[in-house]
Amino acid sequence: MNEKCGHCGNQIYRNVREKTNQPSTFSLFLTDMYTETSIGVMVETVELPSDALERKVKVNFYLPTNIAEPDSLGLLLINDGQDIEAMGFDKMIGYLLQTETIRPLLCVGIHCGEDRINEYGMALAPDFKGRGAKAGAYQRFILEELLPYIYGHFNVRSFRERAFAGFSLGALSALDIVWNHPEVFTRAGVFSGSLWWRSKDKNDKEYNQNRDRLMHRQIREGNYHEGLKFFFQCGELDEQEDRNRNGVIDSIDDTIDVMRELLAKGYLEGRDMAYLQLVDGKHEVSSWAKALPVFLKWGWRKPKD
Repeated sequence: MNEKCGHCGNQIYRNVREKTNQPSTFSLFLTDMYTETSIGVMVETVELPSDALERKVKVNFYLPTNIAEPDSLGLLLINDGQDIEAMGFDKMIGYLLQTETIRPLLCVGIHCGEDRINEYGMALAPDFKGRGAKAGAYQRFILEELLPYIYGHFNVRSFRERAFAGFSLGALSALDIVWNHPEVFTRAGVFSGSLWWRSKDKNDKEYNQNRDRLMHRQIREGNYHEGLKFFFQCGELDEQEDRNRNGVIDSIDDTIDVMRELLAKGYLEGRDMAYLQLVDGKHEVSSWAKALPVFLKWGWRKPKD
């Protein structure tokens, strides 16, 4: 999917500055809105009221301050926005934009709520403990509330491409939404994804990983959608669990198996999929901070003249 931004970068930037002081009709209901500028990027923070989630959602918008080619502006949503805030994402993305390493990209960090364990998950079904029961509501928030707000607030008609990424359980959520809405998103970033998500406890005598791992089953029973691309990252120290005792931790096994399901659907490694394994990678923000620039360069590297 190759879409175009309908307004020049300077106009988008002016719209943001104006709306900070004079909110749009929707923005009148925001309890808080403020902006700050880092090198190459302006950060705007809002608390967005959500009917779907019945709470306010804190969101950080990272907008390039100088968009030389507005037609190339992309959109990236990121779950667990509090984590990218903690890793200094404004400086990371600002550097990549200032050095023209990547194409212009509006990044949206969506902070999790107190009920993260239920809002993140798969819309298909909760896991065997009933976790993820609000995943459908979270999906509605993304599609019916957040995306329309972005288009209206930034006065943008369309983006070159739209992507969704996340960490751990937020990665499962992002992949689930991308997979189920290829008409909206074209890329997924999965960092230490909770791809173990299953309908039965692994210690249940009837547990079958081919049947009971829900993301794997969903992909296997789904359809190929041309244009979808996937970036996966795992750390060799993500965990210690090795349920099948093959010498490989479960998080890596589950990720590789998802990639195999995608391969079986027709997606190709290299063209449609990338995989990054960090030898010293752990299930924590500092490891994801190392992987995130690799993902950004993979998805939005600016071609050399």
